[in-house]
Amino acid sequence: VQLQASGGGSVQVGGFLRLSCAASGSIFSINAMGWYRQAPGKQRELVATITSGGITNYADSVKGRFTISRDNAKNTVYLQMDSLKSQDTAVYYCNADIIRNPINNVRNHYWGQGTLVTVSS
Repeated sequence: VQLQASGGGSVQVGGFLRLSCAASGSIFSINAMGWYRQAPGKQRELVATITSGGITNYADSVKGRFTISRDNAKNTVYLQMDSLKSQDTAVYYCNADIIRNPINNVRNHYWGQGTLVTVSS
């Protein structure tokens, strides 16, 4: 299983970006998917998550500015980031909770490779 993230880049304060993360490989089902970020010198933190049924959860710092969504048919999760601030600068990682084998129903967490978002004034 691989998670391929894309969409990062450089943008000015107040701008927007849309991140995508597609899961591929031997996948039976995907439960929660999410985005995390890690700024220089800081620990990785949760940005937003979304369940297979579409229930979302956001960090307080991004509520009202970021929107997480997913396309279950494409095994893809998105993060629309609006009104970006300099403190949003970080490497963004996608995460997915995946079941590969329906017989044992074991769930494993997979991470994407990270995509850099730089917000400058």
